[in-house]
Amino acid sequence: MTNMTCAHQRMANEMKTIAVMIAIYCEGHHTSARGELCTGCRQVRDYAEKRLTLCPFQQEKPTCGNCSIHCYKKDMRDKIKAVMRYAGPRMSYRHPVMALRHLLDSRRRVTPVKKQGKSSP
Repeated sequence: MTNMTCAHQRMANEMKTIAVMIAIYCEGHHTSARGELCTGCRQVRDYAEKRLTLCPFQQEKPTCGNCSIHCYKKDMRDKIKAVMRYAGPRMSYRHPVMALRHLLDSRRRVTPVKKQGKSSP
C-alpha cells in the first residue's frame, strides 16, 4: 500500500480493501512477482487511493457501488469494476474478514452529501 494516510478508520479499511483487491486481480492477470503490482495496477491503486482521500463522505462513505457520486473517470471506473468483478469472489477465500466487512459496509444506508457553496437566504 502507498503512504497515504486517512483521518478515519473507515477510510483506512477502504484503502486496504481496494489495495488487496487490486493485488488479487494483478496476480491473476499479469506476470508481476507475487506481492508486486505491475505498473498499470499500481496506477489504478494510486488513483483509487487518491479518490478515497478526496471523498466527501469520509467515515460515512458507502461502498462505491452504492455511492451517489461517481468520482472516478470513465476509464478508471471500468478498470476498477473489472478488478472488483474478478477479486470480489476470491476475497472470501483469501481475506474472509475483510470480505465480510465489505459485505456489511455494502448494506450501509447512504447519507446524502450536502452541497457546498452559496446557500439561499
